[in-house]
Amino acid sequence: MQNLTEAQIRASFINTTRSERTRASMPEFDELVWDKLDYLGWRDRKQPQIGYVVGIVDGEPVGVMLRQSDTKPRSRAQCTWCTDVTLPNDVVLFAARRAGDAGRRGDTVGTLVCSGFECSRNVRKLPPLPYPGFDREAARLQRIETLGVTVEAFLRDVRDHTA
Repeated sequence: MQNLTEAQIRASFINTTRSERTRASMPEFDELVWDKLDYLGWRDRKQPQIGYVVGIVDGEPVGVMLRQSDTKPRSRAQCTWCTDVTLPNDVVLFAARRAGDAGRRGDTVGTLVCSGFECSRNVRKLPPLPYPGFDREAARLQRIETLGVTVEAFLRDVRDHTA
């Protein structure tokens, strides 16, 4: 993930109003390790049910605001982004208002994601050894690549959906 400034992050939001963009809390920049992030995700300190995700799509930052669902899954859910099988943290359902006219009509897209957006850290851990001879490093590298593709596809879906 490339280093981004607060101004770049605020300008990247595609599914927010001007006032939502202005009110959004920013992540703690001094705590970010940019080269270990596949996307930037954080929760709003003032509104804990709100989260933000910024990723790179076509070389440009694209940010979305997410709202956590009040509905809890009946069983422990798996994150659709990092697909971590060890489940080190809670996974919650987030919904993002689509960009443009679709979003203004109330169209949303949902996803199950780690509640604190820990996916970049999760995919960098070596996976458990399922059988002798399993290439754990290759699996780890594949998980990192898949996370980037999955997050980019989600951001494109929020941005480009025209139905």
